[in-house]
Amino acid sequence: MRLVHGRLAAVSVRASFGAGLWVGIMIGSVLGAVAGSLLAWFAGTMLEWQRDLAFTLGVARTLLPLGDQVALLRWMSLNWFLVVPATSIVVAAGTGLVGGLIGALLAASYNRSPRHAAVVVELPEEGEELDDEAAPDEDEELDAG
Repeated sequence: MRLVHGRLAAVSVRASFGAGLWVGIMIGSVLGAVAGSLLAWFAGTMLEWQRDLAFTLGVARTLLPLGDQVALLRWMSLNWFLVVPATSIVVAAGTGLVGGLIGALLAASYNRSPRHAAVVVELPEEGEELDDEAAPDEDEELDAG
């Protein structure tokens, strides 16, 4: 193998968008699951708080904070196993899009910059064979000829 010095002329915007998309989806799915768990917990806590206030103060639930939302809060508290994945998917979609756009923006700005990164590439000698991944199959050689 011989080493060749050069510079990285361009970065694929499509590949950078895809990489940013995957990173954003993974981070967003974790953050969304945590947010969904907190949302379901908050709904249950609000229901208990309203129950205690209604009992202590003798006030109708509709007059309490979030009193109109009792049905929604109860549904979220009882169906937490649906709330957590749904929140995770929604947050993952948003952060995936943002991550993809950031990746594409960074690739585009790198491609437009006058300074490029120096790279060192290994090239095979004239007599050496390429790796199995880079070498064409024998069937392809026969079909082409």
